[in-house]
Amino acid sequence: MTPLTAPGPLMECEPRYRETVLQMLRSQAWRELSAAQLFGHGLQYVTDLRTLKFISHHVVEETEHYAMVAELYQKHAGESLDGWVSAKLATKPIPWASSLLELSVAKWLDDLGGFWQLREYEESSWAPYREIVGRIISQEEGHQIHGQNIAVPLIRKETDRTKVQALFESWLRQGLICLGRPHSEGNRYAVSVGLKKRDSAECIKDYVRDILPAVREAGLRLPPKERLGVDLPDDLAWPID
Repeated sequence: MTPLTAPGPLMECEPRYRETVLQMLRSQAWRELSAAQLFGHGLQYVTDLRTLKFISHHVVEETEHYAMVAELYQKHAGESLDGWVSAKLATKPIPWASSLLELSVAKWLDDLGGFWQLREYEESSWAPYREIVGRIISQEEGHQIHGQNIAVPLIRKETDRTKVQALFESWLRQGLICLGRPHSEGNRYAVSVGLKKRDSAECIKDYVRDILPAVREAGLRLPPKERLGVDLPDDLAWPID
């Protein structure tokens, strides 16, 4: 399907459309820089060269993605994004990993949440963002399986199953937060003007289906929904193994 196209420069668009795009860019920038900081901090737990190269590359890549979004914001909003993101990180920082095990779980679940979230903007009606998203996805596609491939063996080796289940639930929550609140009014508006493809509810379902085989392979289980403390679709299939 050919995406809709926003008429004219962003700052001349209808106010709600303009503000929705600007909020999308702010949120995307916060996610990219949060990820860069998370994995940069986690390098202290990496001891083998192969993983060191992988995580280091990821830090550089997330930093580059942040720069892409920040430059787009500067160009179209006429102001720097750095101050907003710094303030957001100060008030809503992403948790740090405290071990290689936790870093691998974060890489798997949080990174995958961000990937599924981005895919909803592949056909965005605001062309400059659509182009940036396409570039980011082309760079990140396939990386998610690497995070899973690091995480699952480490999870299976961990003898403290209570500990590893708690880590899984914590980072599952972070991954789900990336996808947004289902059936919100903001979702309906963004879909109606072509800024995103679908409601967050559908994205959440895809994410859960994606992780479930590896969850089972790792010997983990999805917790009761209410324990996660995030909004989930009422019709989401949620097996408790």
